[in-house]
Amino acid sequence: MSTVNFSIPEEIKVAFNATFAGQNKSAIIAGLMQEAIERAQRRQSSIEAWHRILARRQQAPTVSDAQIRTARETGRP
Repeated sequence: MSTVNFSIPEEIKVAFNATFAGQNKSAIIAGLMQEAIERAQRRQSSIEAWHRILARRQQAPTVSDAQIRTARETGRP
C-alpha cells in the first residue's frame, strides 16, 4: 500500500470530513482516484477514436451532392 500526500483547500477538507465522517476515507479517496483514472482513460480513448475517424475521412472518396441525392433516391418507390 502506498501513501500519497497532496494539498487541498481547507473548505474541501472540512466538507469531505463532514460528508464521510465515520467512513474509511482512504478507501473513498482510492475509489475517487480510480474513477478519475477511468474517466481520463475513456476520454483519451474517445480522442483517439475521433482522430481515427478524421484520418479515415481524409481518405474517403469525394462525393457530390447530386451523387448523394441519386444514391438516396435509387430504389425508392
